[in-house]
Amino acid sequence: MSSGSRHNLLSLNDFRHEAHDTLASTNSECLARARAGEASGLWITARRQTGGRGRRGRPWSSEPGNLYASLLLINPSPVALLGSLPLAVAVAVHDAVRSVVPAGSDPVEIKWPNDILIGRRKTCGILLEGENLANGDHALVIGIGVNITAMPEETAYPVTRLADHGAGISPDELFARLFAAMADVLAIWDRGKGVAQIAALWRRSACGIGEKINVNLPDRTISGYFVGIDDKGMLILDRGVDGRMAIAAGDVFFA
Repeated sequence: MSSGSRHNLLSLNDFRHEAHDTLASTNSECLARARAGEASGLWITARRQTGGRGRRGRPWSSEPGNLYASLLLINPSPVALLGSLPLAVAVAVHDAVRSVVPAGSDPVEIKWPNDILIGRRKTCGILLEGENLANGDHALVIGIGVNITAMPEETAYPVTRLADHGAGISPDELFARLFAAMADVLAIWDRGKGVAQIAALWRRSACGIGEKINVNLPDRTISGYFVGIDDKGMLILDRGVDGRMAIAAGDVFFA
């Protein structure tokens, strides 16, 4: 069996955690460890990042007091099934965040595919990055940043932090909940074979089903009504007379 075909079914005991005070980027550190031969299941956290990044290379504000965590997975699933992993990650992060927000506060929801919102304001950034290694393995890193006490001031969308919703929790306490939730959800996802079950869990916390949305694609913006997701995790957009459209990737904005 070649190194690239190894399966990595992780149990809770396979996950490890390494905590740092300051790193340039927890994602970059995980990728560097992968190149050096690190096994799947390593979590790296930092109290502060000097070069944190979000999607499309955008800088990610990384002040102390928030959670900055990355999980390294090696050969997490067949390539054809990797597209559903962001949904699974969103379910795990949602469960961890929801567990610390007091009952009666604003709802904790997921905006497709994996933004965690509290009261329609973004409180978490999730960035998945992959790299083919020299030995034929594929390294995938799940980067997660959660606003606990600090948040960026200038953004293209409304943002919030856990402290504004009655969640007085430390980054270490939130990470402990995330560590357990991610292990549970990745077991359900089961290297992509459990995507239908993950999609069902995702729908329970979905934000904006039935509402009009705009979806920014690389070459255009399309509008319609958010029907939900299919069992592969694709967004279903109802464009009226133009019919329904399945979308694999894009930025969603509520109209």
